[in-house]
Amino acid sequence: MNRLYDMEPRVMDDEMLKLAVGKQGPREEAGQLAKQEGILFKDVLSLQLDFQNILRIDNLWQFESLRKLQLDNNIIEKIEGLENLTHLVWLDLSFNNIEAIEGLDTLVNLEDLSLFNNRISKIDSLDALVKLQVLSLGNNHIGNMMNIIYLRRFKALRTLSLSGNPVAENEDYKMFICAYLPDLVYLDFQRLDDHMKELAEMKHQYSIDELKHRENLMQAQLEDEQARREELEEHKVAFVEQLNGTFLFDSMYAEDVEGRKLSNLPGVGELLETYKDKFVIICLNIFEYGLKQQEKRKAELETFMECVQEAIQENQEQGKLKIAKFEEKHLLSLNAIREESELSNIETKIVEHSEDITALLNVLMTLEMQLVEQLEETINMFERNIIDLVGLFVENVQSLYPFLEDPLGMHCGPGAPAHNMVPTTRSTGRRPHSKPKTQRVELLHCYER
Repeated sequence: MNRLYDMEPRVMDDEMLKLAVGKQGPREEAGQLAKQEGILFKDVLSLQLDFQNILRIDNLWQFESLRKLQLDNNIIEKIEGLENLTHLVWLDLSFNNIEAIEGLDTLVNLEDLSLFNNRISKIDSLDALVKLQVLSLGNNHIGNMMNIIYLRRFKALRTLSLSGNPVAENEDYKMFICAYLPDLVYLDFQRLDDHMKELAEMKHQYSIDELKHRENLMQAQLEDEQARREELEEHKVAFVEQLNGTFLFDSMYAEDVEGRKLSNLPGVGELLETYKDKFVIICLNIFEYGLKQQEKRKAELETFMECVQEAIQENQEQGKLKIAKFEEKHLLSLNAIREESELSNIETKIVEHSEDITALLNVLMTLEMQLVEQLEETINMFERNIIDLVGLFVENVQSLYPFLEDPLGMHCGPGAPAHNMVPTTRSTGRRPHSKPKTQRVELLHCYER
């Protein structure tokens, strides 16, 4: 491997980065101006740092807009320091001393990755690179054919280079890749023909079918887990997580040693099961009630956001109308000034025009203050309503505790069916969406609806 061992390892400091940015900046007059005023790292789109004898990737956090990064032909040993480069599309780390693929989890927009001529022995830790189209891993230490199966998850991958690895010496190398990566177009800088892909699919058909079946099962499991996580998150937002089953009851008695002993006494076990059934029914009622209350809170939030947007839009429209009228009058005033020959009349018209500008400024400031007042009142009303909704929910749930504490069925007996245990909504003093005394807001009319 070509390494610059005759030079001292270098650090990626500000001086190196400024020099690199300056060399790649515009030339001639624009370049001189940029050199004088300085170029902001956050605006740089491409950075070339090859053949710098860099040992460690560092100080790139300011290049938040960077799309292309060239770090080839250095002595880098570890992929790191790239966390903030979320817009990166092209990354070249070829001809370095990298032994493991890592540190790429935030590069979700990366399309082209070159790790050619390193010391990598395993293809992994690329899961976040969902847009990956080109992957160069030639001249590394990859020897296991199972690494190729890992690449099946990258649906956009079209170009792959693995030549110079032990895996490429396998006699079934090309056929195996054609079979397991059917969407690949180029392998080791050569286009894959359709005839070879058909032969490869026939040769490995049984193994591929079995693999697809496992992948489908795994995908179904992942989707189920994701659905469960999303459902649990919804329940947490509604403050009713784990209440749609026996979890709460089981957790209360999980470490109750004395309770387990008592349950072995004659008649106690049956009584405990009856209590558990009624306990779970109440939990389910709380669960359903909590979800309904959450829907009310969501509706309240949606109404609030709609009213805010409507108020802002209406305020902006009024401002645009005032500006348009001013511009129309402004053009007439300018024409009148141009046509006027008397100096005194010109000065008078200029003063009048200045007064018009001041008047426009005052009108726009008044509109802005009106919007601020409208938003403040709407926010206060929204806050009061949310507090009332949450307070009602908490109060009603707390009122159910006597039922949960009574194992003898005094409140849960035949005279009090479980489905009637959730209290009916009381009068909360919740502020109605009525028109306020002040006449300054159409915004509140919207919120009333």
